[in-house]
Amino acid sequence: MTRPPTAVQRRIIDAAEPVTGRLTGTEAQLAALVKRGLAFRHPRPPHGHFLTPAGHRLRETAPADAPEDTGGEPAGTGVFAARVGGEEAGPGGPAREREVHSAWQGLLELRRMTDPGGATDRPCGWERAHLVRAAALALEAAGHRPADADTAPTRGGYRVRATPQPEAVAVREPDTAALAACAATLEGAGWQVSEHTDPRTRERYLLASPRRA
Repeated sequence: MTRPPTAVQRRIIDAAEPVTGRLTGTEAQLAALVKRGLAFRHPRPPHGHFLTPAGHRLRETAPADAPEDTGGEPAGTGVFAARVGGEEAGPGGPAREREVHSAWQGLLELRRMTDPGGATDRPCGWERAHLVRAAALALEAAGHRPADADTAPTRGGYRVRATPQPEAVAVREPDTAALAACAATLEGAGWQVSEHTDPRTRERYLLASPRRA
């Protein structure tokens, strides 16, 4: 059985930047995480340390982890989560706006660091592994309004959900103009978007997938 991280290592992992997984610690502490396969040292300057997929999984193993179908974390975990729509909303206002902006800028930086050419116009590996959260972050960062928990699906606000299709999420927004605006935002953020009609409800919705090239 793999030995669990020390209390200090766990605090460093839990304090990693929410989207990029960038770590802060002493060289010895970070090197120990690298040795355990929980972090890696980026080969390009300034040679920051970031969580590996194993490190991300460890950080997400909190007792009250989020359900997979929404991609969000329950309120009160202290972990940033973009609003996917339909969940209980946490505190809003300027503080939330700054938090979302910071997360989006961090994601763009992660794209730059992990793309061989330093491009930021295409989704990165983290986004492909967290499709719902990534799409929701792009929408919330652009100012779109998520649906509230007590709002019926036919009322306003976007909802991002997982689909059976690989690398695709569904975005629903009953207002046709708002749905078109969501499509434009996702396309601008590097997603391939197509519009469809639900055969049962006749509701229009989007399917979005991270663009590869």
